[in-house]
Amino acid sequence: MPDEYNHEVTRTEREPPAGMEGQPGPLLRLIRDRRVAFLIVGSVNTAVGYGWFVLFEFTIGRFWGYLASLAFAHVFSVLCAFVLYRRFVFRVRGHVWRDLGRFELVYLVSISINFVLLPLLVEFGHLPPLLAQALIIFVTTIISYFGHRGFSFRRPAPAPTTHNSPTKDIQ
Repeated sequence: MPDEYNHEVTRTEREPPAGMEGQPGPLLRLIRDRRVAFLIVGSVNTAVGYGWFVLFEFTIGRFWGYLASLAFAHVFSVLCAFVLYRRFVFRVRGHVWRDLGRFELVYLVSISINFVLLPLLVEFGHLPPLLAQALIIFVTTIISYFGHRGFSFRRPAPAPTTHNSPTKDIQ
């Protein structure tokens, strides 16, 4: 990738994450700073994810409860986030299922914390489920950011190259 994308980041920060291959997506070409692009996509996904929770809370949540709403919203939110990151931040091909699996692992940590905090805030904190979920979003967003930065969207350090010389001494 040419240096014109971002003069302030190292070579590995400019490369696609998690072993993905491809050109920068349209958002990264426009913004030129991966952190800002992640923030924009993450903000959109957070709003969309909360929208899913509200939708499910007013539909299946009435019959199955707010934890069912959370589970359904999680599935739709992760799929939406995955598509948004792959489409607007990176143009990648191949490894869709592997990439989705790594992506979901990070969100499983967040959803686990969410499944613990939501009943605590609703049952013991006496908050309405929609307000409790809105508060939890701040916690899980931070967790997701660091998880994706350190795992889902982190490339392994390139292996040092060694050159074998034909005149190398044999001992």
